[in-house]
Amino acid sequence: MMSDLDFSGKRVLVVGGSSGIGNGIARGFLARDAEVHVWGTRASAEDYSADEGSDLEGLHYAKVDVADYDELSTYQPPFDSLDVLVQSQGFVRYKQAEYEKQGWDDVMGINIDSVMHTATKFKPMLSEANGSIVIVSSISGLNANIGNPAYAASKAAAISLTKTLGQSWARDGIRVNGLAPGLVPTKLTAVTTENEQRKEASLRAIPLRRMGTPEDMAGAALFLASPLASYVQGHTLIADGGLSL
Repeated sequence: MMSDLDFSGKRVLVVGGSSGIGNGIARGFLARDAEVHVWGTRASAEDYSADEGSDLEGLHYAKVDVADYDELSTYQPPFDSLDVLVQSQGFVRYKQAEYEKQGWDDVMGINIDSVMHTATKFKPMLSEANGSIVIVSSISGLNANIGNPAYAASKAAAISLTKTLGQSWARDGIRVNGLAPGLVPTKLTAVTTENEQRKEASLRAIPLRRMGTPEDMAGAALFLASPLASYVQGHTLIADGGLSL
């Protein structure tokens, strides 16, 4: 009997799958026999390294700047069907930069505008396949974030978008759910995870007393995209070790 977590014969696209959480999710699907495509911002897969949390072996890589609407809308993918779309693109600006227009616009453009535009681009394929979307947001979308107003607002918007598309696109045969990670060591969180004092303070606030891993996030994403979650719609699953409690 085929496992509900067997994705053989399925095609998956992970936006932001070149590193960090997205890469962990992409590799999770690959380990379960899916054909996995990933998008990143660098010219080729060779421009990423393991030191950055990237492992692109076995994945189909393409450079697509999702913040550029014209580039996104005209890009022709090397496939004509899609079963799962994971949106794990993310951007943050530190040192109060998000309080300025350029910083705000840069973060919102990637973290929410591109999520909607990418979902719309692939809606016909996903509808044809009775497919699934997983939108990666953050627990920052559930809480205040004093230094990063655009990041928090964009992630709150992603959670809301997950609900709205879940309601709207159910009639098109598409399941839409979300994943809200807590503290996971990535390029975006290095300001905390590579600062011993900040990291220790964060760990004290996490009931499980450890940071999450890209593999932890992959498990949640696999569940949401699988038949095990066939009656889950418009829901954002919090995977934060209890940090938001």
